[in-house]
Amino acid sequence: MSPLAEIVTITAVCVASGCLGSLLGLGGGTFVVPILTLVFGLDVRLAIGASVISVVAGSAAASPRYLDEGFANLRVAVTLEVATVSGAVAGALLAGHLGARTLYTVFGVVLAVSAMQMLRNRQDRASTAVPDDRIADALSLHGTGTGTAAGTATAAGTASRHVRPYRVTRTATGLTMMTAAGAVSGLLGIGSGAMKVPAMDLAMRLPLKVSTATSNLMIGVTGAASAVVYLQRGDVVPALAGAVALGTVVGARLGSRLLAVVPVGALRMIFLVVLLVISVQMLLRGVA
Repeated sequence: MSPLAEIVTITAVCVASGCLGSLLGLGGGTFVVPILTLVFGLDVRLAIGASVISVVAGSAAASPRYLDEGFANLRVAVTLEVATVSGAVAGALLAGHLGARTLYTVFGVVLAVSAMQMLRNRQDRASTAVPDDRIADALSLHGTGTGTAAGTATAAGTASRHVRPYRVTRTATGLTMMTAAGAVSGLLGIGSGAMKVPAMDLAMRLPLKVSTATSNLMIGVTGAASAVVYLQRGDVVPALAGAVALGTVVGARLGSRLLAVVPVGALRMIFLVVLLVISVQMLLRGVA
């Protein structure tokens, strides 16, 4: 395959990964790194460098729509970013001292853990009986989520929207988990949404769609914090990063439009299978 054809192919693949990553709040980097290493045979450090850039680009493309549609919780995102940015910088600095086999192994383990977390979180958690949380009350983190009302439609034939209030809880636990998620993002060059979404959905009890949209908003800031380190270290190849970022932006914009209408539960199960397959492949590479 010629270099031009390879770049075009990478861009096309990143459209699909950016769409799914945006839709599930995981960031396209979850798919980009294994695709570039396992399919195209690129060095894992260069793949991670390109992935970090794509995470920032994809978040910037999807977040405005999520905010306009009322999915993303800006107060929660700003509060948790304090922890994730700190973890991302630490993870990016640590990555420079780890070998390729170690990075493969860590990536495989993280993906396997993420798969188990997603399996536990197949359906939305009910918003009732949410424990009180003084931090969430003081910071006014509670909000309302918008969605598509099942079985209803407007006169124009489009699905009607409904608003459901929700309460945030266990903010301290969420901050701890976000620090770890940020470290994973900086270390592996992924959006760390695989850890952020379960943290917000299971621990803090945000609705699933709010969790995925807020995660998309956060991963761009987290990725930017670690991207500086990768740029300074020379792990970002402009042509590769540009192709990955372009495909991710197109896919992320498509994913942001699909969030309101696509059943997230079905996508979760499809992604669960993909995540487990990639996890096994990366673990085998790490020990080979």
